[in-house]
Amino acid sequence: MNNEVFYNISKIIERDSKTTTYKFALLRGVIDIIQDNSPYISFLENRVQIPTGLLIEKWLMYYYPILQSQTSIPQINGETNLAFSNQLSKLIFDYEARGGFSAFYNDLKNKGIPEDLQSDFFELAKKLRDTITKMPMKYIGRSISNEFYSIFNYESQTIRRSSTIDIETLIKDFGTFSIPFEYYEAFKILGSFINGQHSILFKWAEFSVNASGNNLSVHKVLNEVLKSPITLRDIKESKKLYKDILQKEGNVYCVWTGRKIVNYDIDHLIPFSVWKNNDLWNLLPSDSRINNQKRDKIPTPEIIDRQKNLILDYWEIIFESQSKRFQKEIQVALLGNHSFDSWKNIGISQLQNSCNYLIENRGFEGWKI
Repeated sequence: MNNEVFYNISKIIERDSKTTTYKFALLRGVIDIIQDNSPYISFLENRVQIPTGLLIEKWLMYYYPILQSQTSIPQINGETNLAFSNQLSKLIFDYEARGGFSAFYNDLKNKGIPEDLQSDFFELAKKLRDTITKMPMKYIGRSISNEFYSIFNYESQTIRRSSTIDIETLIKDFGTFSIPFEYYEAFKILGSFINGQHSILFKWAEFSVNASGNNLSVHKVLNEVLKSPITLRDIKESKKLYKDILQKEGNVYCVWTGRKIVNYDIDHLIPFSVWKNNDLWNLLPSDSRINNQKRDKIPTPEIIDRQKNLILDYWEIIFESQSKRFQKEIQVALLGNHSFDSWKNIGISQLQNSCNYLIENRGFEGWKI
């Protein structure tokens, strides 16, 4: 196991397509199976073989409560539904009078799916298999390779419906998939941290719940722990301040293209979603269309170097208008122990270093025009 595997996992989580939650469900499922130390896991040369039916079971456990919830919890961008939404929703409806989620899980694990529901469940299981193997398994890893199935390999087999349908049926009849051994090792060692069960935040929340005598829920504690001190109001006020300053300057130019613009956005140079930083030096005027292209991507060191004169022009404008705030913010965020006297060269250099770190070490997607 080497650093490249950890880097690739980070890159996959941050940069692979996020149009649905399928990627997260696939990674979570594989990690949970490995963490369960399933006896069905086998090893062949440099790859680890796992029954696809175990993943189907995990996906049923993940998505059943989500679709059952009275609160809408989006799982896919746009107006479309999950590929298996209709089939799973029907199963949920059928089990409402039979004991709900727990009764379904007991049937799947022990009694077997009731005969009158077997046909619908069989179609749901096939739909889940097809969704898993033809979507996230196919595309995951595209941020590190141009090849399909670059990490996951899937071995299909003809599915014959048996008289009893339960977890053993899923395991034996729905084929297998494999991952490289080094990924298995990484998930085995760090999987619980990636999935969150043993993460510092989760353990923090568990401690607070226990200390409260179980009067609090993990969900409630996490909501409070994850609150950011920077609110939407703070962002709007900083952007308004920036626009007021620019209006006094007259002409405004897009920081990324250099073109004169009339209608523009105030862009977070390093996206707010990546780095909760609302400093004035991190706010730059950008053409709305260009800003929409950039979104949550990280400017490459090359584009920062190419546009550094314009970036410095805006920094000087802010410095002249908000000297004390600008100096304090850029000192803490970029200059560190360096003297403020060299803020231009050091600021640009450290900005490039920070962006390069986010791209190369954290796996965020780089952006340039």
